[in-house]
Order: sequence, then structure tokens, then C-alpha cells
Amino acid sequence: MRIEGMFDTTVDLLGKSVDLRSKNQNLIASNIANAETPNYVPKALAFEEELQGALKGGRSGGRLPAPPNARHIPLRGAGSGNALHSVTGKVIETPASTPGKDGNSVELENEMGRMAENQLMFNASVQMLTKKFGDLRSAIREGK
Repeated sequence: MRIEGMFDTTVDLLGKSVDLRSKNQNLIASNIANAETPNYVPKALAFEEELQGALKGGRSGGRLPAPPNARHIPLRGAGSGNALHSVTGKVIETPASTPGKDGNSVELENEMGRMAENQLMFNASVQMLTKKFGDLRSAIREGK
């Protein structure tokens, strides 16, 4: 059960990033596993632009009004959380510029590089989430 407003946007964003990077890792692993499959075209999950759009309020159907004064705290409505949670990414084909004789267009070096980059970003998101929850745990303990 999700409690709206329980955490700030950063925790929601990091959680969504972990989910999407996990899906992307599965696609990359599938590309590597099919490196010898004839006519296989590698795939990737494109989600960065969609995620940025959701953060800016583009996917919520309408932005909340700006605060009347720049020093006021902006409102966080139900739409902003829903926009972020609706991001699913788009599976796209990423064929190599020169496919092999069997039609396979997986380039192992590229896939291994993409896997390493994705894993680093996943680990960074998990570490930041761990830090955020550690701060929350510390705040709860100090409030005894």
C-alpha cells in the first residue's frame, strides 16, 4: 500500500530508477544471451526522457500552479506522484551498424559496456536510497 506524500520526490525518483534499470539490465542480458542467434536485433529500455518529463510535470496531465512568491514552497499534488509512477520506459531496437553474416546485430563489446554502465547507475541509486532511509531511521530514533 502506497502512502502519498510519505517520502519526498527523491525517494520516488530513486525507486523508479532502480525498477527501470533492473528492466534494462534484463534486456541487456537477453541481448548478450542471443549474441549467436541468427537475425536477432538487440533491444534497450529508453526511459530517461520520460522520467525527466514526469519530474517536470509533463505526464501528469497538467502542472500545478506556480507559487505566488518564489520563496514559497511549491504544492505537491497527487498528480506529481502519479506522473512519476506512470513511467514505464519504451523498449527500442538498437541494431548494430554492420550486422553479421547471419543477420545478428549484437555487438558484445557495446552490450558489455552498456551493462556495466547500467549496473553502476543501479548501484548508485540503491546507495542513495539506502542513505535516505538511513537518515529517516536516524530521525525516528532521535525522536524517542
